[in-house]
Amino acid sequence: MHIEGSFALNAGRERVYAALLDPAVLAACIPGCQELADAGNSVYTMKMKVALAALSGDFTGKVAIEDPQPPLSYRMRIEGSGRIGILRGDGDLRLAEAGDGGTEVSYRGEVHVGGTIAAVGQRLLDTTARMMIKRFFETLAARLAKGESQAAGT
Repeated sequence: MHIEGSFALNAGRERVYAALLDPAVLAACIPGCQELADAGNSVYTMKMKVALAALSGDFTGKVAIEDPQPPLSYRMRIEGSGRIGILRGDGDLRLAEAGDGGTEVSYRGEVHVGGTIAAVGQRLLDTTARMMIKRFFETLAARLAKGESQAAGT
C-alpha cells in the first residue's frame, strides 16, 4: 500500500523535526502506541494495539531512523508483528518552512501487511492508515501548540 500526503504544523521546522524524533512525543501521538523506547543508534522498540474492523491485537516491533538530514528530512523503516499479522514499511519525511513561520511535513512511503490483517481488504487498510496518520498529526499539532503556549508564559 502506498501512502503519501502532507500536513501543516504551526511551529518552526527545527522544533517539529526534534518532536518527530522524540520517543515520548511520538508515543503520545501514535494511535494505539503503548510504548516506544529508545534502543540506541536511532532505533526504537515499539508496542502498540491495532484495531482494524473486527480484528484487534498487540504488535511489537522496531522503528529505525535512517539518513537524518536535520531539520530537513529522514527515512523511517518500521517492522512489527503480532497475533493478527505482520507489518513492514518504509518512507521519507520532508520538512519545509511555510510562509507563516510554520512547517509543512510531507510523507511518502510503502506499507506491506501480511497474515490475518491482510485479509480485511485494501480499501479498509487504506482508510485506516489515513485515519491513523491524520490523528497522529492532529495530536502532534496540539502538543506543539500547548508547548508554545507554555513557552510564552500563557
